[in-house]
Amino acid sequence: MLAGMTTAADERTAATRARVLDGARRAFARHGYEGATVKVLEAETGLSRGAIFHHFRDKQALFLALAEDDAERTAAVVERDGLVQVMRELAGKDAGWLGVQLEVRRRLRTDPDFAARWARHQDRVREATATRLTRQREAGVVRDDVPVELLGDFLRLALDGLVSSLAAGMPSTHLEGVLDLVEDAVRARPRRAP
Repeated sequence: MLAGMTTAADERTAATRARVLDGARRAFARHGYEGATVKVLEAETGLSRGAIFHHFRDKQALFLALAEDDAERTAAVVERDGLVQVMRELAGKDAGWLGVQLEVRRRLRTDPDFAARWARHQDRVREATATRLTRQREAGVVRDDVPVELLGDFLRLALDGLVSSLAAGMPSTHLEGVLDLVEDAVRARPRRAP
């Protein structure tokens, strides 16, 4: 077979893997990491234990695959449009995505092995943010009176707060206005004439 060609078996494997990830996202969001037992994963995916763990070594590998996928998508949006755009897109995220994000944060605090494995994905988003902020600063769009690292930390804290708020079901009536304020906080200030 030529490189780049997929077979029907490859397509079925990819579809099953996607089904496992979709069901696992629901399971982790609804039941947390510990509550997402094999029985819960089977019920949420509609697949057997063997089918689930054919694609993922264990529950931790499955959870990490979800978190990694989210981190890669976040980094891609940051590179293209910035971290505030990631925040703007949160309003359209489903409860499953938000639940997995909360579970990632909890596991970072409680599971040293997970935190160690997750560090490189956090670095990917952090680096994408710093690169974008630096480019925007060079273009005169981002303020230059605050270090890029501090601006990045500010934006990540705003993102984490927003994820927590939305996942808790807090009203987001003024979300666009709040995000406009966050964006304005990092924008370059007009220079005053001497």
